[in-house]
Amino acid sequence: MHSFSQNIPPSEIGVDGSFYASNFGGTIGLGVKYGLKLNENVIAGPSVRYQRSWAQPQFSPNTSSFNVFGGGGFLHARFFNALFVGTELEFLRSPFSGGFVGTTGNWSFTALIGGGYSMEFNEKWRLNLGIMYDVVNSLNSPLRTQYFMRNAQQQLLPVIYRITFFFPLGGSDNDGDDFDEE
Repeated sequence: MHSFSQNIPPSEIGVDGSFYASNFGGTIGLGVKYGLKLNENVIAGPSVRYQRSWAQPQFSPNTSSFNVFGGGGFLHARFFNALFVGTELEFLRSPFSGGFVGTTGNWSFTALIGGGYSMEFNEKWRLNLGIMYDVVNSLNSPLRTQYFMRNAQQQLLPVIYRITFFFPLGGSDNDGDDFDEE
């Protein structure tokens, strides 16, 4: 007698955070990724992001703040339980003008590529520490508040860092059989 079982690929939930603060303002954000492990080294899936930013201009009593939200997808390749390379694509609602104009506001497209350190700990969680470069570098990108590198002319470069924690959700890596024998 044969019983059929569903082969569910292993999946993970990833959470990244961002925080920056100074006397002139700051940003706090959260990104969530749901990834399916396509094989031993590749994970891909959708993502969502929320970010809150505020500004206190110097010598001014006025303050401002704004929210950013959006979604997209990601693809990461992991090697030697030590490195990863990947891309993260997102459409983010931006308070800045100059992007894709819609009825609910301006939207900015970001296309991050990069890599860094990736290590799994006790098969319970994984840490990714990455440096990502925004190849689109849209003028209305809300990620500009997170850029941290400057060139020789002191211009900000579209480089951000990402610290992401991944947690396995389960699934089964069976041997490829479509059914089990009893």
